[in-house]
Amino acid sequence: MARRRSRRGRNPAYVGIVAVVIALTVGVVTVVGQYEHGVQVADEAAASSRAATLAKKKAFIAHLAPYARTLKVNYGVLPSITIAQAILESNWGTSDLAAKYHNLFGVKATKAQAGQEMTTQEYVNGKWKVVTARFRSYSDDYASMRDHAQLLAHGTTWNQRQYAQVIAARDYKTAASALQSSGYATDPGYAQKIIQVVEKYDLDNYDAN
Repeated sequence: MARRRSRRGRNPAYVGIVAVVIALTVGVVTVVGQYEHGVQVADEAAASSRAATLAKKKAFIAHLAPYARTLKVNYGVLPSITIAQAILESNWGTSDLAAKYHNLFGVKATKAQAGQEMTTQEYVNGKWKVVTARFRSYSDDYASMRDHAQLLAHGTTWNQRQYAQVIAARDYKTAASALQSSGYATDPGYAQKIIQVVEKYDLDNYDAN
């Protein structure tokens, strides 16, 4: 008679180990999947936020550009300089001074002018300091832009030709350097910041006739 091969039952410990390995594997796959999904969601949210920010910046430029071109005709200020200064001085129109009082350029007020007292940073004796000053308040952004152009075209009460080189400039780099040398801002890096903004957003395209 043929001998019947005996069949051994599976070792319970072995079965348990296999079950644990399978469970761990499934768990790792699940965690990895959740992580990858989380990364994807975060990336999509970041991309959406960047797109929204860029759209707001483009809208701000589009808001200023037509009148900046008009001011070039009336006062000789390059539109790229007008727009870049407004962007830099007002943080894209979001600063309190710009959002509440339409002061896009940080223009200070005299005693006879409507103004608001606010704090700002100025570069004094080689250091940045927080100072309190009165700044002009305007009815709208265009009034601020017009006042800025008039300042550059007509100078200050003590020097009517203070910004003459800005008006005489035929390109944004020369105009930005002239702003710095004429004392428009206390920031020692002001001219370079203006140039960087112009070049990053192609603002010199608005200078063409």
